[in-house]
Amino acid sequence: MTNPLLTDTDLPRFSDIRPEHVQPAVEQVLADNRAAIEAITAHPAPHTWERLVAPLERLEDRLEKVWSPVSHLNAVMNSDALREAYNACIPLLSAYHTEMGQNTALYDAFRQLRESAAYDQLRQDQRQTVDNALRDFELAGVALPSEAKQRYADIAARLAELSSRFQENLLDATNAWHYDTTDADELAGIPETALGVMRQNAEQAGVEGWRISLDMPVVQAVLAHARNRELRRAVYEAFTTRASDTGPQAGQWDNHPVMAEILDLRQEQAELLGYSHYAALSLAPKMADSAEEVIAFLDDLAGRAKPVAEQEHAELVAFANELDGLETLQAWDVGYYSERLRESRYNLSPEDLRPWFPADQVMAGLFAVVERLFGIRIHERDDVDTWHADVRFYEIRDGDGTLRGQFYTDLYARSQKRGGAWMATARGRMRQGDALQTPVAFLTCNFTPPVAGKPALITHGEVETLFHEFGHGLHHMLTRVDAASVAGINGVAWDAVELPSQFLENWCWEREALDLFARHHETGEPIPDDLYKRMVASRNFQAAMQMVRQLEFSLFDLRLHVEHDRAGGERIFALLDEVRDQVAVVRPPAFNRFPNSFAHIFAGGYAAGYYSYKWAEVLSADAFARFTEEGIFNPVTGRAFLEHILEKGGSEDAAKLFRDFRGREPSIEPLLRASGLAA
Repeated sequence: MTNPLLTDTDLPRFSDIRPEHVQPAVEQVLADNRAAIEAITAHPAPHTWERLVAPLERLEDRLEKVWSPVSHLNAVMNSDALREAYNACIPLLSAYHTEMGQNTALYDAFRQLRESAAYDQLRQDQRQTVDNALRDFELAGVALPSEAKQRYADIAARLAELSSRFQENLLDATNAWHYDTTDADELAGIPETALGVMRQNAEQAGVEGWRISLDMPVVQAVLAHARNRELRRAVYEAFTTRASDTGPQAGQWDNHPVMAEILDLRQEQAELLGYSHYAALSLAPKMADSAEEVIAFLDDLAGRAKPVAEQEHAELVAFANELDGLETLQAWDVGYYSERLRESRYNLSPEDLRPWFPADQVMAGLFAVVERLFGIRIHERDDVDTWHADVRFYEIRDGDGTLRGQFYTDLYARSQKRGGAWMATARGRMRQGDALQTPVAFLTCNFTPPVAGKPALITHGEVETLFHEFGHGLHHMLTRVDAASVAGINGVAWDAVELPSQFLENWCWEREALDLFARHHETGEPIPDDLYKRMVASRNFQAAMQMVRQLEFSLFDLRLHVEHDRAGGERIFALLDEVRDQVAVVRPPAFNRFPNSFAHIFAGGYAAGYYSYKWAEVLSADAFARFTEEGIFNPVTGRAFLEHILEKGGSEDAAKLFRDFRGREPSIEPLLRASGLAA
């Protein structure tokens, strides 16, 4: 039987992949790669791009073609058998990557190439690849004595395992809780869209009535619209105590010991490499120079936002008291009364906009926007093998028909699918001789699915999410860089990687862009002027409260990794309280265990890097300001963003690329204006 993961095809054969294929394929590729690397390093100097780097990029590409579909399926079609196969490979891959990072023969070969005349003859993307590789060898402990090297490898393996366990605990806790009811009065106020999903959940489970799950669209609908305060509290408690020691599943799947061990190991890893804390290690390849610089940046924003946020919160408390005589505004009340206040102030609810945003139409509109901006063409293909009936596949071509990229979309929430929204790479761009490999992306969201034959209607916030993830996708797919290690999002400083994604969100607010796709699903009418004006007027509703919440996450993450003391033990919740004292205006109840589900920093790439969202928001707001000055569909400006940002990937310093596009250093003023915080 041929293993579909080892068959060289243009795209993964998802319907053929079985859990039993996973470990044999990974073991085979790792063995082949090790043998090939031994042959590469045995080659005598002088080392060249063609003899050293190009073959290594081919090996990395083959490994990605095996692991990327497996990792993706584990996130979107999780099962016990697949999870077991996935977890069996985590230590194998971790050991391999650590071994490569600590391979002194490879390191010496790269150093020799860097110091030779051949380096000066390389293209910019090739030089950047060599420079990044040397930096990454050092960050992987290549220069450590053998005992410390081994300890670094053990830590890396354990961290990979713990990261996977964190995500699994969270998924299991999310899937395990539900609340069933046959009493429609209990659900009063919840929009019909969400009720339809709850009815569908109940039908699929074989129970009467409605089933409330912890899928994000359902949770948001309950917290923002359910009149039943006890129901809001129950859902809030279940959601904010997932994978913890409190709440309805207390002690099951508790992530606290996982987090504590992760923090200890990260700190030890940093110390092995000569850094005083993990944040310094995390920042080494980023735009920001130091933790102090980042904390000063976040503190500055907090100083500007908190007074406004306190004012917004006071208005909310007064409104809840006036509307319902509420004496104390609890965390599970904030979303509900915020929506009532928004409705009162702007005569607008997010639900009011849903009819203008059928998911398929929004997708077509997103394509129309980027086609106008960047001179590309996108069309769907229906002959591609996928993993679920909801999945669609598309191609991006230049005006002259040249293929630039391909992508899968998987838009709707379902059980056994990880929450959130993300873009992941299936294939990277790489040129080998005359052959050019086209980049391929996965775009995943968790929107409310279509119900009872009706189209999926999404909120304007979900429209922004879709545009955001597609911005990442364009960064990956429109690259013109031929060296795989710095093509697309590869090699981009982590605190600049959100620039294209946040940048693209701006078109969700522009009338000229919305008219391309925001049409009522029954009448085909565009958004009425009055509704559009109310939508724009409400754009900065509670913007300062939202900002201090993001700053709370960012400061908590950074300080957690700056201040962690292995001897003193973790101070996760004590530290979170300190950060909240500084920036928060909403104090969650004692049972809240937000860190236990903070997958961005414990199971994603954002450890000591969550600030990147705000850092890149400065860049994205300033980049968009050029479009507001020159025309939001100005083809010259669009071409400039394409050429300086999207096409260059990680081939040059992010700060330089931004200056090339903007003609100057970034300014914080456009962000402050966009957030309603400008003086």
